[in-house]
Parts: sequence; C-alpha cells; structure tokens
Amino acid sequence: MKKVVLLLRVSTNSQDYEYQRSTLTDLCNRNGWQIVNTFENKVSGAKKNEEREEIVELLGYIKNNEVDMVMATEVSRVGRNTLEALKTIEILNENKVNLYFANYNIETLLPDKSVNPIARLILTICLEISAYERNLIRYRMKAGYEEYLKRRKEDPALRLGRMGYKKDEQSYREEYQQELSLLRKGISLRNVQKITGTSIGTLQKIKKYL
Repeated sequence: MKKVVLLLRVSTNSQDYEYQRSTLTDLCNRNGWQIVNTFENKVSGAKKNEEREEIVELLGYIKNNEVDMVMATEVSRVGRNTLEALKTIEILNENKVNLYFANYNIETLLPDKSVNPIARLILTICLEISAYERNLIRYRMKAGYEEYLKRRKEDPALRLGRMGYKKDEQSYREEYQQELSLLRKGISLRNVQKITGTSIGTLQKIKKYL
C-alpha cells in the first residue's frame, strides 16, 4: 500500500483548509493509499520555505520515515516563490518521494522513480504565472491607491470608507474582469477562487457588481 503524506496550507487564519483535507483524503480512499501523516500550517505566502514550519517538518519527516508520495491540492501549497517551490520539489525527488498535485493530476516522478520532465516544465510555468499575477495585482493596487490620493487631493471631501468604496466601483470592475466574467457564467465562488486565486472575501464584494 502506497504511504502518503498530505501537505495543507492557507494564506490567512480566516481561511479554512478542510477543503484541501477532504479532497486529498477522498482521493487516497479511492486509490487505497494510506495517509501516514499530515503537515499543515497557516502562514503568509510571502514567507520563505525555511521559515515555514510545515515545510521544514515535512522535509525532516521524509528523510527519517518511509514515504512514497506527498500530496497537495495545487503547486502553490509547496511555495509561492518559483525557486523555493522547485527547491522543495527537488529535495523530495532526490529522496525518491513523489509529489502529486490534485488540480493537475500530475506527479513529479515517473514509475521508475526518475524525474518527470513534463511535470517539472508544467509546474515551473504555473509558478511563474502565479508570480506574474501576484505582481500584477500589487501594481494595480498601487496604481489604484495613487489614483485615489490624486482624486482626494483634488476633492478634499473624498474620504476612505463607504463613500470612497462606492466611487471605486469602476476600479473593481477593471481589476477583476476575469472574476466577474466567471461569476456571470454561474461558476461558484469556491471554483472562481481556485481558478483566479482571488480570495472569497474579495469575490463576495465584487459579486454585487454583476
């Protein structure tokens, strides 16, 4: 029986990782895999892996215990930084531990325990896309705030709060075009979050602009 370790992670304390746990547990049950341990933590995605308690403990565990595979729902669970994530994947693979990502149904090792080059290519691209999207969001937020300061200077009556929020509706529409498009198609908040990476709280705010 294949021995499996689950890796669960969320970005803020308000988020729940029970969804990750149930998804991976169901997958293990269907395939007859044994879950021997679970590593979970609630940390900022900006932290380096050596600062993430669950990653440090995971790497120590696989070196001292028999583990066939580490499972995560998506590659961002291993690390939001491309180099950090690839370094962790490399350490696991060097120890002949496979890494499986449920959202892509992809494994980092081939049946003979050699590295899966296609998986590495796909995961690298996905990590780079995620990094690009995060940087784009930061840029938009900065640009939006600078625009707000400019308008506030021109109109001293403008203040942060409910009035300012209503005035920024157009900015929300421009920044979250993809999210609004998916919501219009009837896709659930949870699935839109998985596709775009936008938090449920933000999706609930922009949903009223449909």
